[in-house]
Amino acid sequence: MDLITGLTYFSAISFIIYGFRSLTTEHMKDEFERYGLKQFRVLVGWLEIVGGIGLIIGLYFTPLYWIASGGLFLLMILGTGTRIYIKDPLPQTLPAFVFMLVNGYLFGAAINIF
Repeated sequence: MDLITGLTYFSAISFIIYGFRSLTTEHMKDEFERYGLKQFRVLVGWLEIVGGIGLIIGLYFTPLYWIASGGLFLLMILGTGTRIYIKDPLPQTLPAFVFMLVNGYLFGAAINIF
């Protein structure tokens, strides 16, 4: 398995799991209230699930890969920005930042920047 494929599966599975958690757990309901974004919890959860599935299918259909990796990159830019805005400590901000970098790299690789 090459780096791109490994990162794709890692990101996809992580987002699918996190998306389901966003839709179903009290902890994530509380977190979105803490972010001041409780009205977006369900939307974000579904975007994460659809983006994760899109990454996997996108391995076989490139235009979907561009959309999924670009969308997850954008979602994590917003997630990182939210964490910074509410002054979360670095350990809480780092996962969003890392997933932003991973999906930015995947998007760049998909459109042949790298």
